[in-house]
Amino acid sequence: TITPWMQFYLQSSIAEKGIRKEDYKASRLDVILGCSITDIIAFFIIVTCAATLFPSGIRINEASEAAIALKPLAGEYASFIFALCLANGSLLGVIIVPLATAYYICEAMGWEAGINKTFREAPQFMWIYTALIVVSALVILIPGAPLVFLMILASVVNGILLPFVLIYALSLVNNAKIMGEYVNPKSYNYITWGTVVVIICLTVFFVVTSIIAAGGKI
Repeated sequence: TITPWMQFYLQSSIAEKGIRKEDYKASRLDVILGCSITDIIAFFIIVTCAATLFPSGIRINEASEAAIALKPLAGEYASFIFALCLANGSLLGVIIVPLATAYYICEAMGWEAGINKTFREAPQFMWIYTALIVVSALVILIPGAPLVFLMILASVVNGILLPFVLIYALSLVNNAKIMGEYVNPKSYNYITWGTVVVIICLTVFFVVTSIIAAGGKI
């Protein structure tokens, strides 16, 4: 649940909101709660799949198969709940991920960016955001498109990029010239660097096992 796009979206959205120094604690609490809730949900998704699909030997190749498979195994409303959660995740992805991409492309190029801006005020940002949504929609609407494979591929790419993003982010927050009085304290560094090392190890494991699994299907 820790992704490269999330790091860029988070800093861009906080900057655009104009969060004041006195609001930093509330903003940090908001981030911690959001990360904790998503991790808890992800944990129970894994547990649910392990308890229902895995014992029955069901291998999911399409999202619809997961919804249908859960119905006899987890109750009458299981497929409906799965579909609702899938729709929620899809809406989040189609809105936030392209938005994060548009943010960091425009920031890198020095272009105006912001969801409160008009097309005239931030044309590059709006066109990039719109193009990403349209192209993504066209790809997933291709008949017979391997959607599950595309999701796994996106996760693998995220896994490859994540270590670089985290190391760079930690380097920035430890730069006193940039952060000033808000530079990361040593006590936080022990926790953050330890967490980053664990995440990198798990990410490498995930990427390697995903590639091996994909290779076995070819």
